[in-house]
Amino acid sequence: MDANHCTTHSLPDPRIARVLAATINSVEPGKLVFDYLQTANLPKHDGVYLLGIGKASEAMTQAAAEAFNDFTSALAITKHASSSPRQRIVVMESRHPIPDERSLAAGQAALDFVSKLHEDDLLICLISGGGSALVTVPREGFTLADIQSQTSNLLASGAPINEINALRRQLDRIKGGGLARATKAKIVSLILSDVIGNSLETIASGLTADSSLGARVQNFIVGDIHIATQAAQQQAITEGFYSKILDLQIKGEAREVGLRLAKRLKEERHQRKTRFCLIAGGETTVTLHGNGKGGRNQELALASVDELAGVENILFIAFATDGDDGPTDAAGAVVNGETRQRAERLGMTAPDYLSRNDAYSFFNPLNDLIKCGYTGTNVNDLVFLIGL
Repeated sequence: MDANHCTTHSLPDPRIARVLAATINSVEPGKLVFDYLQTANLPKHDGVYLLGIGKASEAMTQAAAEAFNDFTSALAITKHASSSPRQRIVVMESRHPIPDERSLAAGQAALDFVSKLHEDDLLICLISGGGSALVTVPREGFTLADIQSQTSNLLASGAPINEINALRRQLDRIKGGGLARATKAKIVSLILSDVIGNSLETIASGLTADSSLGARVQNFIVGDIHIATQAAQQQAITEGFYSKILDLQIKGEAREVGLRLAKRLKEERHQRKTRFCLIAGGETTVTLHGNGKGGRNQELALASVDELAGVENILFIAFATDGDDGPTDAAGAVVNGETRQRAERLGMTAPDYLSRNDAYSFFNPLNDLIKCGYTGTNVNDLVFLIGL
């Protein structure tokens, strides 16, 4: 990712932009997959088949195709398809976070793809976050409408992703190892984790997570938030900042987490006289109270505005590593000690916009939304507490 795509009104500093870019570039899914396959001890096989499912599936599948020039066929199911040529890879676009008819078509396509394989074939699955919604095959007795309504209700209630995906596994026969059970082939799944703790059954609702299948199925995490934050820390140190990774399991209501982290930043600024960059990550939730526009990272940032008002030489940055925070074109937002004052000049107050979950409308006129575009990767959300 180009560092220039990370700048906003409150974030003109190229040093910080380079930290953000280094974070995303460290978990470029194609490179992670290609590097893994160069040294992987794969089972003996005849034909090689590639199946990518998730927000990062296109880059992951392309990388696997480069590693296996003689692969037989390949299918990638994703949210945002690129316009670049993809030799011999069929790409399907689907819907996230609420599945639709495209998700049904994609789910059936995935089942058809794997069900024709034989015992001596090797199926390389390239799995990343978002796969839960992108493919769906309702169990007998359930419909797409059932899955849509229950998913929508859980999202609106602020339920954590592990609870949402537990429900999805109950309603959907492709999840909870269902994809693996639908084929006779040997399976190697390379997984880009977007969940706290890297739970195999939670990432994309565990498409190939079934321990009862034994050695026929092998699951490997090739990238996660730890890689991203280590890269961020190293880049911050290179840029002259003291840097520390605080917590990679932040969860709970975004507005509560935002306030807590804002207080931590305020304390650190008072205590430290040198530049610092503290890093946290995880996945918060939002309970909807209004009909505003935004995402959990924008809401998290909005909750910090009043607490940080008047604090000099600080930045509070929250963003989604996939570049896609909620149903918006922003990855997240930036706050500094002048944000409240600038907003008030435009007739805006943070509590008012927070009350209706309208963080996007608050930050957009301030030009403090991070609009880096879709990054092609997905390893949780990140928060940077920075002292300048």
